[in-house]
Amino acid sequence: MTDRQLDFRRAGEALAAKAEFAFAATLRESTGEIAVAETALDDVFIDDITFPAADGYSLGATLFLPRGAKRNAVLISSATAVPRKIYRGFAGYLARRGCAVLTYDYRGTGGSRQKSPVGYNQPKSLAGFKASMSDWAALDVTAAVAWMRERYHDLPLNYVGHSFGGQALGLLPNNSEVSRALLIAAQAGYWKLMASPERYRVYLMLNYVGAPLTRLLGYAPGWSGLGEDLPKGVFQQWVGWVMSKRYLFDDPTLKTLQNFPQFRGAMRAVPFR
Repeated sequence: MTDRQLDFRRAGEALAAKAEFAFAATLRESTGEIAVAETALDDVFIDDITFPAADGYSLGATLFLPRGAKRNAVLISSATAVPRKIYRGFAGYLARRGCAVLTYDYRGTGGSRQKSPVGYNQPKSLAGFKASMSDWAALDVTAAVAWMRERYHDLPLNYVGHSFGGQALGLLPNNSEVSRALLIAAQAGYWKLMASPERYRVYLMLNYVGAPLTRLLGYAPGWSGLGEDLPKGVFQQWVGWVMSKRYLFDDPTLKTLQNFPQFRGAMRAVPFR
């Protein structure tokens, strides 16, 4: 198991461990024990689906439903370059406790990546694919919130955001639809705020490995250390944020920053260094 896979496992365990902490009013564990990412899914209905982004782009998603009554709706928004399958155990944990849960992939990643016309079930190259982190928030995450709100309009909508998924909440025009939010490792990602020596590894990887490869290939390859392939525009905007002292707040093209004050729900943020 690689260091990055271990990081994913730790993040999944942390997400599961924080479910009681964030949603204590309705998600108590009767035995007093907290399940982790490897929760058994026998008592959960699981359906792989698609839903349209705000511009009609088809997004791959998975819906987890309890066999009994639904008490909450939960949307899980992923970290950068992390596929939705990483959150499968955590989503099952929530569904077993009465939540309707949706996980999904941003455009150009995981199940939301277009298929190649050549070969069987092979992903299409991301070279030339147009997408940015701004698009992920404005088109994909916004649509996921709207889809959950429309489908489960009688239930409180809870939002779990991991890294970029947590940062994106403030950018959404409909973030006021969210009742409560749990943000995991969603702090500002400015490289100098990271602990040493991780800050230097990130700086070198993004600028001297990722950036040249992205210019050469037309996309950021997952094998360079990212985890998943990323569209060129996503990677370049991400690097710009990481290199900026105020992170995404220094991005002059990000007009949706004005949406941050609209969110009035309850929030818990759990940072990691």
